[in-house]
Amino acid sequence: MSDSAHDAVVVGYDGSQAARQAAHWAVREAVTRRRRLVIVHAFRWPLTELTQLRTEVVVLSEDPFRDEYQKMVDALVEECRPLMGELEVRGVVITGEPVDVLERMATNANLLVLGSSGRGTVHQVLLGSTSAELVRHANAPVVVVRGTDHPAANRKVVVGVDGSKTSIGAVDFAYDYATRHNAELVAVHAWSDLPLDALGAVREWDVNWEEITEQAKVVLAETLAGHSARYPDVNVRQVVTMSKPVEALLDEAAKADLLVVGSHGRGAVRRMLLGSVSQAILHYAKCPVAVIRSS
Repeated sequence: MSDSAHDAVVVGYDGSQAARQAAHWAVREAVTRRRRLVIVHAFRWPLTELTQLRTEVVVLSEDPFRDEYQKMVDALVEECRPLMGELEVRGVVITGEPVDVLERMATNANLLVLGSSGRGTVHQVLLGSTSAELVRHANAPVVVVRGTDHPAANRKVVVGVDGSKTSIGAVDFAYDYATRHNAELVAVHAWSDLPLDALGAVREWDVNWEEITEQAKVVLAETLAGHSARYPDVNVRQVVTMSKPVEALLDEAAKADLLVVGSHGRGAVRRMLLGSVSQAILHYAKCPVAVIRSS
């Protein structure tokens, strides 16, 4: 199955409502991208609960479980097929750890779409553990869908820009989304990583804040340079703010259809696979979030 999702939109599905909403979002994205849709259900075997039973060893077949999972996936495929037009949609059931299976399926995928939480017994706050792992490690762009089961209505996409390589990739992704969905693009550069209370003391220093703000505007303009020619139909609004990045992005994305961030940026946490800003955004954003890793 390693090449079955080549250049397709892949969505992980575990039967939960969050995963179903993610699949519906993935359908609309696959259609505008003109890509196939592959719905993937991964299940562990043998089941952990069975291996922990203190009884005589009983050899169980995975076939009945696989058949039930396949029915579940097939039902969603039939639900999505009318919305796909002539594009292919298929469902696959694969034995293995969900994180490993979906990471492998995403290797050659155009996009990986996930629900914000699933059926696992231990969830992180607002973000499922499988989704949290995949945004750290998957090679493809990852979109975590939360709180939506309807087409994009606000026609607005927000992207975080800090001049880093990953944010350049995020800008590319955001422009592409905006042009396909006829959406306004809001590019946000929150140049300060300091808490606002610390900034209050800093303002007393002999600092030319106008000059610093102008430099921040230059960073934003340089990152966006060239895209206007490639995407002349996209209306762009540039925002430079002294707010903390997380607060600035969440404020702008309050009524957005998508928020796009790099997996890590210019700060000291850039050595991590998932930066503090993108991690916080994933936990608290109310709209779908796309996390882009540098290529």
